[in-house]
Amino acid sequence: MDETRAISQDIRPLQIAILNLMPIKEDTETQLLRALSNTPLQLEVTLLAIESHVSKNTSASHLNKFYKSFREIRSKKFDGLIITGAPLEQLEYEQVTYWDELTAIMKWSDTHVTSTLHICWGAQAGLYYHYGIEKYSLSEKLSGIYKHHVLQRKIPIVRGFDDCFQAPHSRYTGICREDIENCSDLSILAESAEAGPYLIMAENGKRFFVTGHPEYDRITLDQEYRRDLKKGLHPSIPKNYYPEDNTENNPILSWRAHANILYTNWLNYYVYQVTPYEL
Repeated sequence: MDETRAISQDIRPLQIAILNLMPIKEDTETQLLRALSNTPLQLEVTLLAIESHVSKNTSASHLNKFYKSFREIRSKKFDGLIITGAPLEQLEYEQVTYWDELTAIMKWSDTHVTSTLHICWGAQAGLYYHYGIEKYSLSEKLSGIYKHHVLQRKIPIVRGFDDCFQAPHSRYTGICREDIENCSDLSILAESAEAGPYLIMAENGKRFFVTGHPEYDRITLDQEYRRDLKKGLHPSIPKNYYPEDNTENNPILSWRAHANILYTNWLNYYVYQVTPYEL
């Protein structure tokens, strides 16, 4: 922070909205709130739920108590917005029942949000809506902990990152590196040889797209793996996750430090230091 900005500081809570598209919303809330709270910045979080879709895995009482609809907040402005993933990769975007509502929210974010962080399917949907980047189907589900490399060290959101770091992925689709490189508005900041582009920045931090799940807890991939087994999907064991690939072993938590840095850097450099005091 430069001297002029530091001297003129006045502090108020940052207004952060989380559009939670994940099926088990309580788990995702907890994961994201843990990550966001790992900073000295004061935050006020508004949880948003899609109105045009009835959640099957979260109780109506929980949604009514803790969540707001887009209609209720669309006249407000926010410092930051997080759009989560959703288990919808195998559907075309226009087939998603709430696609119109989601695109209305993404359009609204252009004028009502200082910076937006898109995660996993939310990242793919955002890249498609804003920049026309198509997704493609993978031969099998990409699930596990993958090694990533930082490509542009001078960008503030990767400050404090090691040259190589671990991050979880869990998805059936990917995005093509060449499509991103062909878009002048997008920059790839980190990628994986196995999992592809991981962290993508647009318009100097107005939007970020994270293709993995840095917010995942230690046991999230384990829960997904066992759920897929029960469904008879014959999933592969998540890569680099269980010691000795033994599903009876406790998974190793190897990505939490970089996940915390990612969220802290986003809040500091692209929300707090950029957002106007008077929203």
